[in-house]
Amino acid sequence: MKILVIGSGGREHALVWKLARSPRVSSIVCAPGNAGIEQLARCVPIKADDVAALKAFVTAEKIDLTVVGPEAPLAAGIVDEFRKAKLRIFGPTRGAAQIEASKSFTKDLLVRHRIPTAAARSFDALKPALDYLEPHPLPLVVKADGLAQGKGVVIATTREQAVQAVRDMLERDTFGQAGRRVVIEEFLDGEELTLMAFADGKTVVPMVGAQDHKRVGDGDTGPNTGGMGAYAPAPLATPALRETVLQQVLRPTIEALSKMGSPFQGVLYAGLMIVRGQPYVLEFNARFGDPETQVVLPLLKTDLVTVLEAVVEHRLDQLPIEWHDRAAVCVVLTAGGYPGAYATGTPITGLPDASGSSEVVVFHAGTKRQDGTVVTAGGRVLGVTATGRGLAEARDRAYGQARAISFDGCHFRSDIGARAIRPTG
Repeated sequence: MKILVIGSGGREHALVWKLARSPRVSSIVCAPGNAGIEQLARCVPIKADDVAALKAFVTAEKIDLTVVGPEAPLAAGIVDEFRKAKLRIFGPTRGAAQIEASKSFTKDLLVRHRIPTAAARSFDALKPALDYLEPHPLPLVVKADGLAQGKGVVIATTREQAVQAVRDMLERDTFGQAGRRVVIEEFLDGEELTLMAFADGKTVVPMVGAQDHKRVGDGDTGPNTGGMGAYAPAPLATPALRETVLQQVLRPTIEALSKMGSPFQGVLYAGLMIVRGQPYVLEFNARFGDPETQVVLPLLKTDLVTVLEAVVEHRLDQLPIEWHDRAAVCVVLTAGGYPGAYATGTPITGLPDASGSSEVVVFHAGTKRQDGTVVTAGGRVLGVTATGRGLAEARDRAYGQARAISFDGCHFRSDIGARAIRPTG
């Protein structure tokens, strides 16, 4: 099979890496890719959201299956366009992808179908939003309604922070179109969990549970980012809790979208807050998460190509999906200043060769090759992922490799996975 992977980040490198391990894959192309992906696939300079160019490329190259990584092309309707042209593609339609593209759409769906979530109101005008804030108990959460690359969420502990967040989005246009509508939500105090699931419009199969680390600093301090690291399986995701999420969140959401005429085929990402054992939906994504994909895919035992095809062909109910009894930890290395302003074009040293070890893989997120040297090209630069017999072993391996890599301004958290590892002795 010839496969095209769309995107250029760590998630896409993990997808390419996993697909390259399938005996059914003859060649992989990535658009546009990065310096790490180019060691496993042919990279072509087509932007991830250039739907027309991607469709023309797939037709000309006779690609057998296209796999969409990021959210922007899904929101732009790439799946709809490919299906019209009878091209096989993995991912939800524009209608189904609203589950990520619009937080107000999602909140309305959750409330109407009694799927557990935080109480919230949506606003597209400044004065009503500020009036609503005034008596609202603190802390509270202010979210940009649209796609903001994981950064459009502010947890406000003071009235001043809440007002500034609303003004930044509605008045100062900080997030552009994504922030022209805001969702103001009650704060839920619990522990976060990511549970991604394969869905073919009817059947839903959860993956192993993962836990992301959103804040830029140790101890969950500083501003939100696209993700500073992750680990899987998360001990929080017990079999009982996973079954609760499946019954109360995942299946009702897939059923609701189908009833609306937008059946969901692809990966449904549920960002959850677990409060006293009860899951509440914080957000949905309409695709593989980043960096959760970097720790979940290494644990997948079943051939990924086989799973993707089962989703595309509506026969997920016929496929048993198996997982390795191991653990994985990903440590994200970022450019100095991220998630604010940061420099690019900085040479990276200490990268392992393309083969690496069977236990450690360095997934490239924001890199490019410049005059034969791999340099930084984004805020999140690399994701060092390691597997082990348990989380402690995987974590030691990941940090061992992370400390061997260097570039000016390199930053990473030192506590990824620490919460899940019980002290011994």
